Amino acid sequence: MWPDRRLIDLFGIETPIIQAPMAGVTDAELMIAAAKGGALASLPCAMLPPDKVREQVAAFRSAVKAPINLNFFSHQAVPSDPEIEANWRVRLSGYAEELGLRADYPAPAASRAPFDEAMCALVEELRPEVVSFHFGLPAEPLLARVKAAGALVLSSATIVREAIWLEQHGVDAVIAQGAEAGGHRGMFLTDDTAAQPGLFALLPQVVDAVKVPVIATGGIADGRGIAAAFALGAAGVQLGTVYMHCPEAKVSALARAAMQQAGDDSTVLTNIMTGRPARGIANRVMRELGPLSADVPPFPHASGALGPLRAAAEQRGKVDFSFLWAGQAVRIGTGQPAEQLTRELAKAAQQRLKQLGAA
Repeated sequence: MWPDRRLIDLFGIETPIIQAPMAGVTDAELMIAAAKGGALASLPCAMLPPDKVREQVAAFRSAVKAPINLNFFSHQAVPSDPEIEANWRVRLSGYAEELGLRADYPAPAASRAPFDEAMCALVEELRPEVVSFHFGLPAEPLLARVKAAGALVLSSATIVREAIWLEQHGVDAVIAQGAEAGGHRGMFLTDDTAAQPGLFALLPQVVDAVKVPVIATGGIADGRGIAAAFALGAAGVQLGTVYMHCPEAKVSALARAAMQQAGDDSTVLTNIMTGRPARGIANRVMRELGPLSADVPPFPHASGALGPLRAAAEQRGKVDFSFLWAGQAVRIGTGQPAEQLTRELAKAAQQRLKQLGAA
């Protein structure tokens, strides 16, 4: 029923849908439900300690016999700069005063670490069927060990040049990430946010440029979008924001309310929250200091000083400093359980593809 079965056959899944790894939102409960619906389940590992990864993988393995994707960041770590961080704290001082925090309030250290020796050893121990990376790929010796552990490798490309580079460095499939996508941009060969192409401009160009299967992501939230991606040459899709509406997603009541109130023009590309461009629902700090600013500490250090502000504001029922990562199709969400959602998305896409074929 699918015009391209390469991804289904490669991963051993029922439907060519990947449940996107979303830090703070995804855990074993959502993964199990998505896998039962036929999708490839993904666990975001960049902010998790090894023991937590083991726990989540064990819970998944005990509940369902299905492949699993472990996702990691592969950015180049940048040390914090005291001067930049001090200036950033000055920019945030008015908010701290408003929230009743002292000017020198303690801030936690950033927790988004790149893939390293410890996580590579964990992959060798857990032996996931798939390992995906964001911001390029890790160093060749680490990548070789991941492959030797039996994992298929994916990574995101935001421009054609990145897709070609990824294929040349041995990925088994490329994720074409359009500018509509929620969360961090996977940019690693460019820093030009203004030139990031939308998915349906990027996708056919990536398909033409590489031989490996291409996975489309960004702004896809229903069967029509999935069918359109296949019509442009995709072998599968990665969906994130639509899964955030599911009851299994660990989304706070405040964040759910923001999603429900969002429109098609509610998300922006910002570096305010972490120091690296990411798409999310615009909040107060994004609007007043950005959404893009040259004053922000480099990734991931910007997020530390925002943490106490976020906690204090959320206690008052506000999301002024909260991470509200979401794609441009945020308003398209049914709130169905993830298993049912996955099956209905696949069914709707197949029906639309059949109609297109008849036409």
